[in-house]
Amino acid sequence: MRTVSRRGALGLGAGAAAAAGLAGCGTLMPSDASSHAAGSKNSPAPVRPLGDGSTSFTGKQPHQPTKPVPLEPGQAPPQFVVFSWDGAAEVGNGLFTRFLDLAKQYDAHMTFFLSGLYLLPESKKRLYDPPNNLRGASDIGYLTDEHIRATLKNVRRAWLDGHEIGTHFNGHFCAGTGTVGNWTPQQWRSEIEQAKSFVKEWRTNTGWTDLPALPFDYDKELVGGRTPCLLGQDNLLPTARELGWRYDASSPGGKQIWPEKRQGLWDLPLQAVPFPGHSFEVLSMDYNMLANQSINSTNAPSYNYPAWRTQAAESYIAGFRRAYETNRAPFFIGNHFEQWNGGIYMDAVEKALAYVAREKEKGEDVRLVSFRQFVDWLDVQKPEVLAQLRTLDVGQQPVGGWKSFLKSTATTSSSAA
Repeated sequence: MRTVSRRGALGLGAGAAAAAGLAGCGTLMPSDASSHAAGSKNSPAPVRPLGDGSTSFTGKQPHQPTKPVPLEPGQAPPQFVVFSWDGAAEVGNGLFTRFLDLAKQYDAHMTFFLSGLYLLPESKKRLYDPPNNLRGASDIGYLTDEHIRATLKNVRRAWLDGHEIGTHFNGHFCAGTGTVGNWTPQQWRSEIEQAKSFVKEWRTNTGWTDLPALPFDYDKELVGGRTPCLLGQDNLLPTARELGWRYDASSPGGKQIWPEKRQGLWDLPLQAVPFPGHSFEVLSMDYNMLANQSINSTNAPSYNYPAWRTQAAESYIAGFRRAYETNRAPFFIGNHFEQWNGGIYMDAVEKALAYVAREKEKGEDVRLVSFRQFVDWLDVQKPEVLAQLRTLDVGQQPVGGWKSFLKSTATTSSSAA
């Protein structure tokens, strides 16, 4: 069984009182080829198996938003909300399927950070050579064959539903001399190449021929990730930039402000959000709620669950409302497919998702997107507009309203021209 100590580690809180600012931390079948038509009414793109047939090129990913455009002068920015998942495996608790179903129900897109080891059978574990650790070692468990099959099925469905497949790397080492916090840029490159190979070669490693290929080219699909326990970002970034990644979601203790780039990549951190009943804030991840409520216990007395479930849900909702009603900074939530404390954090995430979806249905510009879709939007905005947005602090409303606040950037741009 995977324990919480393997999924979370110390991160930055919102202050000294934050008390545990922690983080978790073949070919395509005909039915799938006909399920999407490369974004048009024309015939589907021809399916092209890649490598050993574990993955395949199937054309443009279906169910994507319309092409992003720059904000008009004086236009309010959308409220972006990203739900993301670390590990992204089906381990028999049905949570992967549950949230794929909810995403479809609420017309939401999400990011699934797949751990490469979750597609590698334990019998082949010596194929994994983790930096500064013994060959085959891992601080998360290898999956059973049944769960690897289920994970493949759900990852495949996720992409076809329009979600992003990122990476959570492999062995999740968060302590001791082998921690990812000590890895060099060269060691991160080894870890990434291995994570990609386990996705691109699952058919060779399992010997299975009865499952369809993953419907994407992972070399092109993979443009970002989140490190185990939010450690090691500084040495990861040079390698990520060389590999053409576009963002990284590993920063701990971020604030609800508009992001900027670090070493050429968009830096999209977990954020400190209000924690009802406390004077300190908590990082926007299920593990952090757990750590602050039950001191890392994953099975606290059940009489606590109703209050804790409500508190966690209200924390996510408070983070959303604070951004939505003020600076419109994007809101990032991190999760794990875990039943910690009776599954209350999954219930809280579902409640928050439903709340945000209702706000979206009211006609306001609320967008439930993946990280990749969000950076697509960022990349077409005028630099001066993003710079102006970054002047707004946490909970700060634009002076004079959005029409006035962002109209000045158009004047500045015109003058510069």
